[in-house]
Amino acid sequence: MPARLINGNELSKQIRSDIAQRAAELTRQGRRPGLAVILVGDDPASHVYVRNKVKACHDAGFHSVLEKYEATMTEAELLARIDLLNHDPAIHGILVQMPLPRHIDPHKVIEAISTRKDVDGYSVLSAGELMAGLKGFRPCTPYGCMKLIESTGYDLRGKHAVVIGRSNTVGKPMALLLLQANATVTICHSGTPDLAYHTHQADVVVAAVGRRNTLTGDMVKPGAVVIDVGINRDEAGKLCGDVDFASVSEVAGWITPVPGGVGPMTITMLLANTLESAEG
Repeated sequence: MPARLINGNELSKQIRSDIAQRAAELTRQGRRPGLAVILVGDDPASHVYVRNKVKACHDAGFHSVLEKYEATMTEAELLARIDLLNHDPAIHGILVQMPLPRHIDPHKVIEAISTRKDVDGYSVLSAGELMAGLKGFRPCTPYGCMKLIESTGYDLRGKHAVVIGRSNTVGKPMALLLLQANATVTICHSGTPDLAYHTHQADVVVAAVGRRNTLTGDMVKPGAVVIDVGINRDEAGKLCGDVDFASVSEVAGWITPVPGGVGPMTITMLLANTLESAEG
């Protein structure tokens, strides 16, 4: 039986509707959620991402500030701007769009953002809070992946989850969130000699390496939940993920599409984090 589709677009709409209602109530109380987005340079993909984030804020009733700067902006100027936003009571979340121009250290920029406004969940302190199981902002993409899994009603307790990828933004926090849900977690990566050995045993697979066809149908346990985080292009220029959807969907129990799976949830959880910051 073909896998059931986990529709990120539909789940995102449901969550955003709740977010908009809560934001409206906060606004009535005089505390409208506010997100500041900073874009430095002219990376085309970044412009698209930023535009989508600003639109999502508007649709949810948030106050949003978009600041665009030339690629010649200095690191000191950017840090100074972040410091001002840290002290702006109308701003509850600060997002600096990556990548930055080469002369700006992204680590310094991330660490300059107040932890109370780190709605991307990328700072060292946010990562430490996640590691320790403390309350804090979760990186938006892994957070969205967990919501997608939860939407299926699948109980992660005692299940074996394999995360393919070890990035600080997706792979590592994804593994920690799955661990917090009482799954047994294996992290695979480019140094893993036999990926299929691990994925064959997995009840849940999260593919997040940015490489087409990393996971194929012959590598998947029948009935597994498969979450595809990858964003790639095939030979025809069509958007695709890390998972060979055609073959894996014939074996898996649940699967996310690309597009329409994880992507919509990433921005949705950014809104959720910003709302939580405003409510707190």
